[in-house]
This record gives sequence, C-alpha cells and structure tokens, in this order.
Amino acid sequence: MTMEQVVVTWIHLLCASIWVGGSIFLGLVLAPLLKKMSFPIEERLNLMIKTGRRFNKIALPALIILIATGIYNSHLVLQSNEILFSTSYGVFLITKIILVIALIVTFVIHIRVFNKNIEEKIAAKRITDSELQKLTKKGMILGETTVVISVAVLFFAALLDVGI
Repeated sequence: MTMEQVVVTWIHLLCASIWVGGSIFLGLVLAPLLKKMSFPIEERLNLMIKTGRRFNKIALPALIILIATGIYNSHLVLQSNEILFSTSYGVFLITKIILVIALIVTFVIHIRVFNKNIEEKIAAKRITDSELQKLTKKGMILGETTVVISVAVLFFAALLDVGI
C-alpha cells in the first residue's frame, strides 16, 4: 500500500467516523433523550432540528468525501467490469453502493421534511399539535433509517476490507 492509499483510507475512515458517529449520537442518544424531556414538543423538535443543521455542516462534506474516497478505493481493486459481477467483492461493493444511494435519498428526504420554513413555523408556534406529532414521527423514522443504513454500509465496508 502506498502512502497515497494510506492517506486516502485514513480520510475515508475519518469521514465515516464523523458520519456514522454523528448519526448514531443523533438517532440513538439525543432523540430518545429529548423524547423523555418535559419541555414542550416545539422546543424539543426545534432543538433537534438546530442540532441536525449544525451537524450537517460537517456531515455533508464528510459524506461527499466518503463517496469520493470510496470511488477512489474501489477503482484500485476493480481492474475490469467482470470483477464487479463475478466476485464476492463485486457483489458486496454493489450492495454497498445501493445502500449509499438509499442513505443519500434518506438524507435528502430528511433535509426536505425539516426545511427552514418548518423550523420557522415551529419557532413561531404556527403549527398544530397534529403536525408536530407527524413531524416528530417522521424525524424518528428517518433518523433510525439513517442509523441502520449507515451501520449496514460499515458492515459491507468491513467485508470489502477483509476481501471475503
């Protein structure tokens, strides 16, 4: 392995740590904690949205870098299209790519659901309790989906690394 490959792999792992670690914190630590707090639902949801926005400032660049370094790492192994379809490495890589696409779609939906307009409506208390409940449920589902997909991507990354 060349020094260039070491640096690219290190950057890839660092960005994976940011993305997955942050997603796990938001989905498995902060969200359940906020759910149990006695603050009004508007305040809890607003705090989660603000935290998510702040996280996205490092998470989105990390995800983009992850994709770029993943493509770079894959091209080193894939010398022909046959490897992609005739080896376990190829099958795992295709599965990982599909999971990453699902992750991106989930992330985009999450951002669209919790847009700036929704945040302003919540802050101004121009949103009904029913809408708040629906938003909270959507947020939990999207957050949990992000965590599950992210962990699955890590699992397939481990399979690729081992070379099974």
